[in-house]
Amino acid sequence: MKAFLAQFVQLWRQLGLNQRVSIVVALVGVIGGMAALVFWSHRPHLQLLYGRLGEKDVAEVLSAVQAAGVAYEMGTSGTSIYVPADAVHKLRIQLATKGVPSGEGVGFEVFDRANFGISDFVQRTNFVRALQGELSRTIAQLQGVRSARVLIVQPENRLLFSDLKAKPTASVFIEGSISVESVNAIRFLVANAVESLRADDVAVVDNRGNVLTDGLNEDSQVGTASSQIKLRKSVEDYFARKVETMLSKVLGAGTAVVRVSAELDTESTTRTEEKYDPDGQVLRSEVTTDESTVTNEVDGAKNGATGASANTPAPPGNDPTAKGTGKNSEQVQKNKTINYEINKVTMNAVRAPGTVARITAAVFVAARAQPRTPAELDALRKVVVNALGIKAADEKELAKIVTLEEVAFDGAPAPKTGAMDFVRNNPDILKHGFAVIVALGLVFVFMRMLKKTKPDEIPIEILDQSQFAGVEGSNGGGITVEKLNEMIRQKPENIGAALRGWMVTGGKN
Repeated sequence: MKAFLAQFVQLWRQLGLNQRVSIVVALVGVIGGMAALVFWSHRPHLQLLYGRLGEKDVAEVLSAVQAAGVAYEMGTSGTSIYVPADAVHKLRIQLATKGVPSGEGVGFEVFDRANFGISDFVQRTNFVRALQGELSRTIAQLQGVRSARVLIVQPENRLLFSDLKAKPTASVFIEGSISVESVNAIRFLVANAVESLRADDVAVVDNRGNVLTDGLNEDSQVGTASSQIKLRKSVEDYFARKVETMLSKVLGAGTAVVRVSAELDTESTTRTEEKYDPDGQVLRSEVTTDESTVTNEVDGAKNGATGASANTPAPPGNDPTAKGTGKNSEQVQKNKTINYEINKVTMNAVRAPGTVARITAAVFVAARAQPRTPAELDALRKVVVNALGIKAADEKELAKIVTLEEVAFDGAPAPKTGAMDFVRNNPDILKHGFAVIVALGLVFVFMRMLKKTKPDEIPIEILDQSQFAGVEGSNGGGITVEKLNEMIRQKPENIGAALRGWMVTGGKN
């Protein structure tokens, strides 16, 4: 260590003033940069506590955070609050016990306090308010939605009269930009939360005045020209994106352009069909009836008839006292009734509008350095045909339905964003990585400056001894004062270097 210090001191003494100043400035810059990086990297990592808060909620959260003595920072929009990452969950639990933040509107906490003596109308109104508030909070949690409000209209329940045509409806106002799938999710979310509410009776409007549910209802899906155009556009975009993403995976990103044209059947039909199968008989019921009638011989003399026949005079030539005789008769009758059930099939088929009647596609692929052969283009065309689900009779018809050409594209393919997404999702890696890179850069610059810094080169020349041939000291030889003065006048740099070396070695040499 002492030898190293001695060498450093010797090197330092050999440097000029400008070189010393440069090294000191570079050293101070490196030390300051390292200290700043260490301070910055050891700062507490802030994490979002709550975002997209209202003014009232921001004030309540800030008051609670300040009371807890936790450092915080406000977002640029003024609606978000950041605190150290190790205190986020603890603060959220503490704030939740206090009911902070309350969120947009009033939720079911309106029933936390018991209110006696209120009317049924006020109770039903509070229920609707609570339901609207809970739905607003839930919808605001969707990605792309900054805030939301829900308005529900329910028909009044009357004891003696009820309007059968009255039905509940709902309107949803959102601030933000969401997809069609999110709009449908909001509709079904609200419809399932309100009794007897249908998804088609929920309207969603954004803050720009656009009706997001226009054309999504089943009753009016293809009722207007604009709805038909939207439906066709969505179908064409779906098929084009399906084929383009597939080709991009195989040929490379940005090397394929696909456009699809689809003809849709916009008619809605309902078909009812009944089929009877006489061979498929099933015994339903069987009834058997047996009837038997028996008549015995009757003696007219002994047994007089009664009733009207007894008062009727006998016909001439007949003796009323004569004996009447009869024969026994028996009559048996059997009836059998069998009922069969004939097999019957009833089918109701409803064909909704939107069926794809015909589809065509145009595909462009980027040209390569070596053009593709017709066989390769035909193979790509068959892949596109299979992806679209097209059925054709021959190759000529396929070539008409799907056109595929190889052309030169202008512009480079879009860069991949996988690494950027990873860095965006992991900010700590970017932070510490940047600190390490800057530190290594400063050390590299300092080492290069140190290598470039060299001591002043003083030329050492051997003086011509013939000039001092006649000069000798009092002892008959060596360097005299006159000779030394002459040497200083000729080469002052050599004498200065010799003196510095003599002072470093302590005059031993």
